Amino acid sequence: MVDISTGEGPAAVGPRRALIALCVTTIVSYGVLYYAFPVLAGGIAADTGWSRTAVTAAFSAGNLLGAVAGVPVGRVLGGRGPRPVMTAGSILAVAALAGVAEAPSYGWFLAAWLTAGVAMAGVFYPPAFAALTGWYGPHRVRALTTLTLAAGFASTIFAPLTAALAGHLDWREVYLVLAAILAVITIPAHAWALSPPWHPEQHASTGRDRARHETSRRSDREVLASREFLLLVAALTFSAFALYAVVVNLVPLLTGRGLSTTLAAWAIGLGGVGQVAGRLCYRPLAARLTVRGRTATVIGAGGLATLILGTLPGPGFALVAIAALVGAIRGMFTLVEATIVADLWGTARFARLNGVFNAPLTAATALAPSIGAALAAALGSYPLLFVALAAAGGLGAALAIAATSRPHAAVSAENRPDGAATDGHTAAA
Repeated sequence: MVDISTGEGPAAVGPRRALIALCVTTIVSYGVLYYAFPVLAGGIAADTGWSRTAVTAAFSAGNLLGAVAGVPVGRVLGGRGPRPVMTAGSILAVAALAGVAEAPSYGWFLAAWLTAGVAMAGVFYPPAFAALTGWYGPHRVRALTTLTLAAGFASTIFAPLTAALAGHLDWREVYLVLAAILAVITIPAHAWALSPPWHPEQHASTGRDRARHETSRRSDREVLASREFLLLVAALTFSAFALYAVVVNLVPLLTGRGLSTTLAAWAIGLGGVGQVAGRLCYRPLAARLTVRGRTATVIGAGGLATLILGTLPGPGFALVAIAALVGAIRGMFTLVEATIVADLWGTARFARLNGVFNAPLTAATALAPSIGAALAAALGSYPLLFVALAAAGGLGAALAIAATSRPHAAVSAENRPDGAATDGHTAAA
C-alpha cells in the first residue's frame, strides 16, 4: 500500500483532492465570514443607525463564540471525521449570513453573528488543520504549509471583491451574494472532496516506537491538565494576542512616526507578503529545531521585532522592513499553532486536543484589535502599546521555554513532521 501522503499511487488521490478543496474553501470561508466585514461595517452602521462599536461588537462576539465552540467541534470531528463537520459548518454559515443580511433589528443581527461564530468553528483553520493532520500524518507540514499559503489570499481576493460589490449593492445584498458564493463553493466541496477514510490513528508508530509514543495511554483529561499543555497554551495565547494586535495598530504607529497613510498601508501589505515567506521558511526551521525550541524561537522573535517597531524612530524604510519581518514571524506562528499539538501528543487525538488548545488563541485573536486600541488609549501612545505587546511576546517565549516535555511528548521518527527534530525525550526520561 502506498502512503497517502507521498503524493504517489492511487491512495494519494483522496487526500490530495481534499487538500485542494480545503485550500479553496478556506479562502472562501475566511474571505466571506471574516474579511468582508471590515469593508462593510461602516455601511452597516450608516444604514441601520447602530453605532459602529455595536456593529463590531456583534462580529467580535461571533468570533469569541467560535473559539468556545471549537472545543466540542474538535471532539465531534475527532470521532466522526471532517466531512460531516465541515459540510454542516458550511450550511450553517450560509444560513447565518442570510440572517445577517435580513436582520430586522440589532438583536437579530447579534444572534446571526453568534450563529456565524459557531459555523466558523466548523470551517476555519482548526478543523482544516485537524483534517490534514489526520490524513497526512508525518507529512502534515507540507500539507499545512500549502493550506496556509493558499488561505493567505483570502483578504487579497475578498476585500476588493466586497468593496466592488458594495459599489453597486447595499450591504444586505452584498451579504446575500457572498452567502451564495459560500454555498456554491464550500458545501459541495466539503461534501464531495473530504471523503478519504478517517482513521487518524493510522499514523501512530508501530512496535517499540509505538509503545514509546503512547506512553501508555494517558487520557485526554490528563494531557489537558498537564503542565506542558497549559504552559504552551498560555505561551501561544500571549503571542497570538501580541502579533494580531500589532496588525491592527500598525497604521497609527507608523503615521505617528511621520509615514504617510499610503506607506503605512503598504507596510501592512508587505506584512502579508512576509507571512507567505515565513510559512515557506517554517519547514526548514522545523527540521532543525525541537518543538519547544522552534516555538520559543518564533514567539521570542515576534516579541523582539515588536519591541524594535515600538522603539525605532526611523527611517521609514526600516520601519516598513521590520513590519514585513513581523508578518513573516506571524506566518511561521500560524504553522507552529497548526503543528504543535500533533508534534507533542501525536495525530490520533489531534482533533480533540487541538479544539481545546486553540480556543484561547482564537479568543485572543478576536479580542486583540479592541484590547490593543484600549491599551493604546490607556498608555497614552502607540509606541508604548508596542512595548507592552513586546513584553507579552517575551512572556510567551519564557512560558514556551518553561514548558518541559514529558514521556508522551516523544514522537517517533514515523510520526515526526517531515523529519522534524523532536525534543528527544524517551519513555524513561
